[in-house]
Amino acid sequence: MTDYNWDLIERLLHEVQNCSGKSFAPRAYAEQHAAALDAEGSSIGNLDELKALAADYEALLFKRGFIETRPEEEGGNGENFILTPCGASLLALLDSSIPGNDHPRQVLDQQADALDPDTFDTVASKAQIA
Repeated sequence: MTDYNWDLIERLLHEVQNCSGKSFAPRAYAEQHAAALDAEGSSIGNLDELKALAADYEALLFKRGFIETRPEEEGGNGENFILTPCGASLLALLDSSIPGNDHPRQVLDQQADALDPDTFDTVASKAQIA
């Protein structure tokens, strides 16, 4: 089973939504995420590892079709992204501002690789996940 840091992925997907006109910076977002966790009293672990993980997640989300290059007419600069329909669906499942977001994360965690496109499509299409 592949384990994912869903909080970090959620943070990255939210940043994708807000990065029009500026370059996407996963390592900086990981640092901000770590600072927020630290302020809450949560353990962040190794910051350098978290930054590297964020960069790896950027590549994975792009490769697997959850994000794509932002078109120039939408503020794209070649270094920023937009959510694809799958990415928007993933963000909706992970969104911590929605009460009860733990269940979708648990269902995703039960998959061999929840971010495999075919696996994700199957899981996300099930009404009971949300």
